[in-house]
Amino acid sequence: MKLMRFFFYHFYHAFAWTYDLVSWVVSVGRWRDWLLTALPYINGPRVLELGHGPGHLQAALRQRGVAVLGLDESRQMGRMASGRLSRLGLPMALTRGHAQFLPFGADCFDSVASTFPTEYIFDGRALDEIYRVLRPGGKLVVVPMAWIVGKSIADRAAVWLFRVTRQSGDLTEAVKERIQLPFADAGFRVRIEMVQKRLSTVLVIVAEKPVERESPSQTFSE
Repeated sequence: MKLMRFFFYHFYHAFAWTYDLVSWVVSVGRWRDWLLTALPYINGPRVLELGHGPGHLQAALRQRGVAVLGLDESRQMGRMASGRLSRLGLPMALTRGHAQFLPFGADCFDSVASTFPTEYIFDGRALDEIYRVLRPGGKLVVVPMAWIVGKSIADRAAVWLFRVTRQSGDLTEAVKERIQLPFADAGFRVRIEMVQKRLSTVLVIVAEKPVERESPSQTFSE
């Protein structure tokens, strides 16, 4: 576990420039499709993406006219995302920070999204913060993992690599319950969906903040 944390830390920082290539290789070209699986579940107009990485979901949302703000702890990922959005001629609102200490007011986002996050997404402090910044009825959409089900040599090699790095596993009912528990403990109504995408299956967690009361709307500045 310590070795994997060391690997992912440097993958997101010093070696962030390799992220797109490595992701494409290990997913056999499916990585961007997996990321974009989150799109149908995201409601605007105010969206926060946690761990925006190199900016693929940021770009997709911006191209749909969604006012999305991105937060990532990695300075290198921030530079990559800003470069991608700039090349596409898209506006950007990116900031650096941690999910456990979100610098936003309460009830100010319609959706929060996170694709292939590290273990912070199951941290109670992070989930409490996400719950706080979501408006009543707002949704947290998480794409934590995917499985390749193709039978080619490349597909089988990718499956082996994902298992070695603990990025996938058998999704038994017990595992589903364990995945949902931190979100339920934070007060969310949570469900898990399995989406079929091009010889692969993508896991999507949808956690909704209950509509208990209506709060005054707040916005963020771009």
